[in-house]
Amino acid sequence: MIKLYALSTCPWCKKAKQLLTDKGASFTAVDVDLLSGNEQEQALQEIDKIVDKRSFPILVIDDKVIQGYQEEKILEAIGHGK
Repeated sequence: MIKLYALSTCPWCKKAKQLLTDKGASFTAVDVDLLSGNEQEQALQEIDKIVDKRSFPILVIDDKVIQGYQEEKILEAIGHGK
C-alpha cells in the first residue's frame, strides 16, 4: 500500500508521482491543496500524525514514511533498490 501526500504545484511531488508511475507501483495520490473543507483538514491531521513538519511530498509505503523526494529510499521501499 503506497499513499502519496502531495501539493499540485510542487515539482518534487510531480517527480515522486512520475517515479512511482514509471516503476509500475500502484499508489494513491492525495493533492492536499486541491482538497476542500473537511477533506483537507482530515488529510492534514493524517499528515501531522506521521511527520513532525509538513514538507511535501510525503510517501507512506507500508509502514515506512519517506518525506521529501528521496529517490533511492523510495526505490528501495518499493522493491526497486540496489
